[in-house]
Amino acid sequence: MVDVKVLARCSWLRDHVGVDGPRLRFSLRMVTAAVLAFAVAQLLTVPLHGLWVVLTAVVVTQMSVGGSLRATAEYVIGTFGGAVYAGVIAVWVPHVSAVGLAVVLALAIAPLAWAAAARPSFRAAPFTAVLVLLISSQLGEGPIESAFYRVVEVGLGGLAAVIVSMVVFPQRAHGLGPDAGAVILDRLANALPELLAGVSHEIDQLRALRIQDEIGQAVISFQTIADEARRERLVNFAQEPDLAALSRTLLRLRHDVVIIGRAAISPLPDLIAQRLAAPLAHIATAGSEYLRGNARALASRLAPPALTALEAAVEAYTATVDALRHEGLTRTLPSSDLERLFALGFALDQLRRNFADLGRHTQEWTRRSAS
Repeated sequence: MVDVKVLARCSWLRDHVGVDGPRLRFSLRMVTAAVLAFAVAQLLTVPLHGLWVVLTAVVVTQMSVGGSLRATAEYVIGTFGGAVYAGVIAVWVPHVSAVGLAVVLALAIAPLAWAAAARPSFRAAPFTAVLVLLISSQLGEGPIESAFYRVVEVGLGGLAAVIVSMVVFPQRAHGLGPDAGAVILDRLANALPELLAGVSHEIDQLRALRIQDEIGQAVISFQTIADEARRERLVNFAQEPDLAALSRTLLRLRHDVVIIGRAAISPLPDLIAQRLAAPLAHIATAGSEYLRGNARALASRLAPPALTALEAAVEAYTATVDALRHEGLTRTLPSSDLERLFALGFALDQLRRNFADLGRHTQEWTRRSAS
């Protein structure tokens, strides 16, 4: 008979910790990678109880398979470069005293730090050089031997992390993409009405900037996911929608929002603002609904909504601006207001084009889930 208390505890874990959540799966993958790396190190009698093997497995284990592949590749490249260079410097430059060792450290770290600043894949190189130079003497190893061990240890730790990421509760970046994209689309849907409202009345500019910054950070994070998904394609031959294409569309949408925010940084003259208020309100409503509809479609692998309402709203706005020009109301506008008016029209036209691209990308995910 099942204990009621045990069931209650399992229910609490499911509700509060999220047994099926990505964070718990990530924790289990990291623990498994560390234990596997430690077991391999003990089997091969790696120095220091396999310290560097286990540390590498923990460091390069990421949320997704693609992230682990990327981190492992960068870590191995950085370690190899730092270990080899430090080993060569240690052999060529005598360092029997503390002053000599300090000189060798400076000669080893300086170019590696420059390389790490130039290319992220070399970030592990400087401290690998320090390990090779300082630990080798403590373990009774020569610099070349120490460099060899560091490269082998990092390779073993990275291999353990990649294997575990692909086997133990694997979470692919390709699967994270639609949900991350849906979050960005929801933020865009919330931002569009607030920014467009700046044409007719004053809005909080600090809040507008904060909204745009948050969208920008989310787009950057999505680009990282797209890059990890690209790496996953190297070990997966199945045909899948390209996250890079969706990433480019999200970036363009973010640019559209930035232009709209700059164009609506302050209200236009009352007569112009009153005439544009209704068309812009329709664009805000239709645009927000379209963005949220695509967010739901991406998250649930459903067909995207129709773009008809937004196209009609943009056409109505364009017709209103044309009417204002024919009536001569734009002739008396200051050049700064006139530039903002034209910039807004350009941004809305680009928004319509990018919305069409968004719908096509969403449709690709629907077709893939149905096949």
